[in-house]
Amino acid sequence: MRAAILRSYGEPLAVRELPTPEPASTGAVVRVDACGVCRSDWHAWKGHGEWAADRVPRGQVLGHEPAGTVVAVGEDVARFAPGDDVVVPFSLGDGTCRHCRRGHGNVCADGRALGFEPDAPGAFAERVAVPDADYNLVTRPSWLPARDAAALGCRYMTAYHALFERAGVDAGDWVAVHGCGGVGLSVTQLAAAAGARVVAVDIDDEALDRARTLGATATVRGDTDQRPVPERVRSLTDGGADVSLDALGRAETCRNSVRSVRSRGTHVQIGLTTAAERGAVELPTDWMTRWEVSFLGARGMPPTSYDDLFAFLESTDVDPGSLVTRELALEDVSARLAAMDEYAVRGVEVVTTT
Repeated sequence: MRAAILRSYGEPLAVRELPTPEPASTGAVVRVDACGVCRSDWHAWKGHGEWAADRVPRGQVLGHEPAGTVVAVGEDVARFAPGDDVVVPFSLGDGTCRHCRRGHGNVCADGRALGFEPDAPGAFAERVAVPDADYNLVTRPSWLPARDAAALGCRYMTAYHALFERAGVDAGDWVAVHGCGGVGLSVTQLAAAAGARVVAVDIDDEALDRARTLGATATVRGDTDQRPVPERVRSLTDGGADVSLDALGRAETCRNSVRSVRSRGTHVQIGLTTAAERGAVELPTDWMTRWEVSFLGARGMPPTSYDDLFAFLESTDVDPGSLVTRELALEDVSARLAAMDEYAVRGVEVVTTT
């Protein structure tokens, strides 16, 4: 099968032939019909993460947002069969630990991250192997095309988990989102669909325009000489957002997000840091203590939450495909990762030709 392999950090991926995977006894193999290209892929491609012993090794097949069709299953798989249309979460749990059994498989201690670890080759490929398929595979609804399901793969599911499972956003809440790339726009669309009021922050007018079309109540341009971003957000939200999310991962956006919340408000960190921050950001902890500000992390979404996400999308008529701005071939991925160096990618881009 063809696959895109990380050979050197920051250099073009090598598209090569690899052996077609076979399913483990409890695993499955999925034909990849679509796979999103995400900023987390960019972090891996750049070689980030060595500061946390989390650097993706060279030789890795990248790609962690696949949707497709099951082509083979192991003898111990009970819930899936060849021909089933599925989504593959990137947070792969073992299905047995206390976190998995309590519905938190995205933080499984023995879990694997699809596309980021040698024992979980990714989905910039014609086929992808899925371990513990009965727990990790998700049946794809008939109304959800593979391309649109791939757009859900990391951005939407992370946004859903962050908003509703971590921060508990309700209708009428003020939500600020700092960074309007794929995950930031997903936050905007989902929060607005739930009846929240959204302030979108970015330095790009096109991104802010797109946020408005997806339901943002107000927007803030983050690189002007006006008042600091937190002051403008707090002014627009009558004292601060109930929930503010950093969807980018830079020190500036993280601190802006924290400072944008009201008393007893909640900041949610989604974006991973860059080589500039090396995994750590200085925070106004005394101020956070004084006003009882909560700081939460959000990583992906448990496989067991997908049905809730699908039900939300169906009941609100939210169209994840509306965020897809470009369809790619496998050979295009390297150039699109390089475009992320300058934040030149708009919306969600999806590989549909392998």
